[in-house]
Amino acid sequence: MEGNREILLLWDIDGTLLSAEGAGPQAFERALWLQFGERIQLSSIDWPGSTDFAIAYALLEKLGWEVNRKNARNLLDSYLEELPGLLESTRTKANPGVLELLEVFDRESGVYQALLTGNIQRGSQLKLGHIGVEHYFLFGAYADYSDHRNDLGFHALDLARKRLGKDFSGDQVYVIGDTPKDIECGKHIGAHTVAVATGHHSVKELAKHQPSVVLESLADPRGLRAYIGD
Repeated sequence: MEGNREILLLWDIDGTLLSAEGAGPQAFERALWLQFGERIQLSSIDWPGSTDFAIAYALLEKLGWEVNRKNARNLLDSYLEELPGLLESTRTKANPGVLELLEVFDRESGVYQALLTGNIQRGSQLKLGHIGVEHYFLFGAYADYSDHRNDLGFHALDLARKRLGKDFSGDQVYVIGDTPKDIECGKHIGAHTVAVATGHHSVKELAKHQPSVVLESLADPRGLRAYIGD
């Protein structure tokens, strides 16, 4: 980075790094049927940007099942079993521009890349492994740590201290995601918030939540690089 400035990029996964084409929702829906004999569409709850455990709890509550860790864990275990085949059948792929950006930032001195995601760790590994990008990320703040998305930003900063031996100020951190919950999570730690309209929310919808910047997509990598600073 210019002037030897060090920065931490915290990437969301679904809708930001990749387009799962419904693999995640379908995996949850199949898991519900296998574990509880119930059919429900994930679109019946407000799931984009939520942690996997928060999604599981919301589904259990909607169906009238007891909302507890054991039931949520059983649901997520089935979800993980269904996910690999659905990633393959839906031809999940990296969003345009993502592979180029990850590679460029990986080679750039002073830039550290990590994950800040509502996915549990195993789900993250399956998704990123499918598109071959897991090696770009030094660590991840996953939903295994907390059910609440806003807790994960602080967890990411703590991991940076432990893994990299660095204390990043808010001005050095960029949270990149596609939902209002990503924006809120980034603001919670005083970070720059980069919203990309490659998921379930339009530029107009994301702009209402006042991120630092809104991008239509990452298809032209120069947009993100220009905001961060070449």
